[in-house]
Formats: sequence, C-alpha cells, structure tokens
Amino acid sequence: METTRRPNVEYGDPDVALPNEILRSVVGSGVHGIAIAGTDDHDEMGVYIEPPESVVGLLPRQPHYVWRTQPEGVRSGHGDTDLVLYSLRKYLKLALKGNPTVLLPLYAPEADLVVVSPLGTELRALAGAFLSRQAAERFLGYMTAQHERMLGSGRRNRVPNRPELIERYGWDVKYGSHALRLAYQGREIALDGRLSLPLRPDERERVLAVKRGEVARDEVSVEITAVEAEVRTALDGGRSPLPPEADRRRISAWAVDAQRRHWGWAG
Repeated sequence: METTRRPNVEYGDPDVALPNEILRSVVGSGVHGIAIAGTDDHDEMGVYIEPPESVVGLLPRQPHYVWRTQPEGVRSGHGDTDLVLYSLRKYLKLALKGNPTVLLPLYAPEADLVVVSPLGTELRALAGAFLSRQAAERFLGYMTAQHERMLGSGRRNRVPNRPELIERYGWDVKYGSHALRLAYQGREIALDGRLSLPLRPDERERVLAVKRGEVARDEVSVEITAVEAEVRTALDGGRSPLPPEADRRRISAWAVDAQRRHWGWAG
C-alpha cells in the first residue's frame, strides 16, 4: 500500500536566512547532555543578518526562518528535525530578556555548533553580557510552567501530557525533567553568573534519572520547589552576582558594527 509522505514545513525566506547565517547550534536535549537514544527529536537554532534593504530600507523585514519535518501543531518525535533561524535583531531582543532556549547557542560546546562565522564567534564572546537577574527570573518562569504541566495543574497547563509516558510511568516524566533542568540552570545563573552546557555531571545524572522514570513525581516536585526557593532567596536577598538587566549598550554597539561589517559598509 502506498503512503503519502507529508512535505516539510517551511516559513520565511531561505535565500535570505541561510547565506547570511553567523551562528547555529543544537539546542535540544543533546546540548544539555540529557538525550536518550531513540526518544528525542533534533532541534537547531541560529542567527542570520538581514540585508540592509530590510533593516534600513523599506522592504519587509525577515525576522525568522523555520524548517520542520512535522506540520505545525504536530508534536515532533524521534527522527524529526526542527530548525529556527532568527534575524540578528530579533535574536538579540529575545536573548536580552533571558529566553532559556535562545541563550543556548551562546553557550553550546563547540561540538554542538553547526555554523559559526567570525561574527558568530564574536557574538558567543558576548555571552556573559546577556546574563542578568532578569534572565534568572525568566528561567524560573519557564520552570514553573513545566512544573505545572508535570503536575497537571495551573492556568498555564494548556499543553497535553504525552499519553505514552503516562501509560509507562504514570506521569509525564519529560515535563519533570525539563522543570528540574531549568531549576538547576536558573540556580547556576543566579548564584554563579554562568551557564554550563552540558549540565554539570551530578545534575545531568539526576535529570536523566527523572527522564527515565526512576524518580517519583512527588520527589521531583519537592526538589524543584527547594531549588526554586534557593534561587528566590539569592535574587531577593541580594546574593546574586548578576546585574539587574543585560548589558544592552554593549550588545547594541556590537550589533551595529557587526551588521555594517557583514554588509561591507566602511567606517
């Protein structure tokens, strides 16, 4: 019986995004060191520089490019690929707010880099300028959303649980692993002012144990809550070495210069 293969999904202009990439990395479970063979999809995220006619001219902007092996609204699974490339301006706006996924290309180990130009190397060198107490708060926000989905509670629980995980473990261990991973990373950012990729060994093994269904849901929930309290104490008590916000002026100055050089504009 012949089956119909669904076409890949594509948004944006590949002729603008792909030739002008400066940075792209793996951003899924692999970059965190918590991928389990045969279970995870493949996610990549990158940055490109729009042409000058879209930035300083009147032609439409090209803020992002998306390529997926699954149609919109269909959950990706093992063997699927999700790629998103952001224009430099859009990427920087998201990174300045501390978006946990958007920050990953700045901290990904070299083995997980797919594309890196000299400008991409410069952008990665600015990684520390993006970390702030606002970023730590953003990690806690994402953690809370995953924690609520894990427990099946809260107004943000709009994404359904994965029935195959419910049947196997009695709860959605993937939400649990995401929530605990975000808690650990938020703590590292808030207390140490850095983000380690992959996760630090002891934290990595703990998250993998949760993902494999080896830890009870209530135990995971208690640990997430305890780490969150530790982060909250550091942020509210002035114990964090981070500035309140990212270094917007430094990042903006680099972005202006980087675009001029990419376009070949002198001085």
